[in-house]
Amino acid sequence: MDYLITETAGCDGYELLDSGDGEKLERYGGVIMARPDPQALWKKRLPHNEWQKVKARFAIPGLVVKNFTEQKSRGRTRAAANAQWELASGVPQKWKTDFAGLSFWIRPTAFKHTGLFPEHAPNWQWIGEKISGARRPVSVINLFGYTGGATLAAAKAGAAVTHVDGSRVAVAWARENAEASGLKDAPIRWIVDDARAFLKREIKRGKRYDGIIIDPPAFGHGSDGDLWKIEDDFLPFLDLCKTAMTPAPLFFLMNGYASGYSAIAYKNNLEMLMRGAKGTIEMGELTIRETGADGRLLPCGIFARWSE
Repeated sequence: MDYLITETAGCDGYELLDSGDGEKLERYGGVIMARPDPQALWKKRLPHNEWQKVKARFAIPGLVVKNFTEQKSRGRTRAAANAQWELASGVPQKWKTDFAGLSFWIRPTAFKHTGLFPEHAPNWQWIGEKISGARRPVSVINLFGYTGGATLAAAKAGAAVTHVDGSRVAVAWARENAEASGLKDAPIRWIVDDARAFLKREIKRGKRYDGIIIDPPAFGHGSDGDLWKIEDDFLPFLDLCKTAMTPAPLFFLMNGYASGYSAIAYKNNLEMLMRGAKGTIEMGELTIRETGADGRLLPCGIFARWSE
């Protein structure tokens, strides 16, 4: 089985300008931003003055460091509580950018995220191809759906989608993205709920899905306050997903970020989960390529996927 390395290239709406020393330099529309990325374990390529052109930087107030190693050792315990975005004058609290045939509202959050995860674009394309190629009505559920990139890709391809996330703010954000993408009236159900609890109710109601997308966090809380720990809850959750699939499923996509697991672990689970079903399993890494002929790949996560 091949190990796939997907690549997201820059465009007008998004560009990875540089990375290194534990940071990445990105452009979202017309706004250049710098934020930490522990995967960037190499030296920066662009000169210092290019990094000074940022209009938004995620920083730890009062922490002055000389290098990334010192930043990691001194800033680790303070980062969660004190880190924040520093925005230049004139930078709005949110702005819209077009990416991968969709539109997204960008908002710098307290968790250093922006609401757009460009590395997932190849999987969004894969989802769209599976749905449009099915030539039949397709129902999809996106669990831990956050700001909705996969939901919008599935809806644009013609699927009826159920978007589930435990955060009311995230679901509202995803709905804004849908409206910005011209999908306000698409058949999308927006659900604020714990993914496990909702899936159990769907199973009891007899609801089944042709496509399942999951992007579980390593740790978190559902809308009802229930604790999620991937090492304890992932395998029982996959059993629920299996039960929620139609007798003739179309695809199953797993994404992973910051959980410390290999794509092989996800692939092994898919093999067990889809045993007896004819189809293809793929696995690999999600990456973004820096701008320029010598642009490096920045690893951003793992995935495994099955399709009929």
